[in-house]
Amino acid sequence: MKTIECFFDCSSPWTYLCFHNLQPLAAEFGARIRWRPILVGGLFNTVNPSVYAARENPVPVKAAWQAKSLNDWAALAGLRIVNPPPVFPVNSVKAMRACLVLQDDPARMTDFARRVFEAYWGRGEDISQDSVLTPIFRAAGLSPETMFEAIGRADIKDALRGNVDELIARGGFGSPTMFVGGSDMYFGNDALPLVRQALQRQG
Repeated sequence: MKTIECFFDCSSPWTYLCFHNLQPLAAEFGARIRWRPILVGGLFNTVNPSVYAARENPVPVKAAWQAKSLNDWAALAGLRIVNPPPVFPVNSVKAMRACLVLQDDPARMTDFARRVFEAYWGRGEDISQDSVLTPIFRAAGLSPETMFEAIGRADIKDALRGNVDELIARGGFGSPTMFVGGSDMYFGNDALPLVRQALQRQG
């Protein structure tokens, strides 16, 4: 079976779009998506600090275009997006650790991640807060008590850092980063036509 690895962080608006758009594309080609939770801040700190400089000293005309582009992409995908959300950037570490806890149950992890994306980017809720994550856990059929305990485990913390380190070693610098066939890397929601082409090449 064809496999698409997707390293993702729910704090990224472009990843929200890609998460939505990648799934029907994978289904069209009978491909499996292997979702790889990360903390995108770990990438920025290590290999892409220019992101922080751009936030501190934005180019007004470019920022206006980026906001329009994001809204245009969201409209194309049929998604409501709060741009920017009230808290941005947001600390998504608890949500991403929770995704990692669920990684052996892809359907449940995908459902949980979708709910996190929709809470943050669709409704502007602060996903760093336990009070926001608790109803998301319940809506996904998960025990909040069990999940909060799990995301505090050392092995989960180490595994999330390990995913970041792995992505850096493979040449990644942001979210979403996708790999087709193990080494063919693509970045961003707007790269999905190229992902389609890569899947077609695989036959």
